Amino acid sequence: MSNAIEWVKRIYVYAAAGIGLVLIIIGSVQLINLALKTWVFTQADVYRRYPMEVKVPDGEGQQVPTQAELEEYQQKETTSNRQRQAANSLAMIIVGIPVFAYHWRIARRES
Repeated sequence: MSNAIEWVKRIYVYAAAGIGLVLIIIGSVQLINLALKTWVFTQADVYRRYPMEVKVPDGEGQQVPTQAELEEYQQKETTSNRQRQAANSLAMIIVGIPVFAYHWRIARRES
């Protein structure tokens, strides 16, 4: 019976270490992707949007945003998306490193 428990513990330790490693890899890939989009492939996040009509609250009808307003909106949205992706990637790495290190140390000590 204790042999079965040892196998379950071993499987758990290696699975947890694997999950931690996967988190580190995914977070790192996302950060590399973000860096490439920011500094190498600068047009990767540019999306072409057609002007859309916006209702004006004072009831004067509808107004079409200017090209400058659309570009400013797109720049803010791109910045926001990049910050969100960076935060998500760093969170994965920050969680993944201790999970992997702890369980890998246990796995190496037991073998």
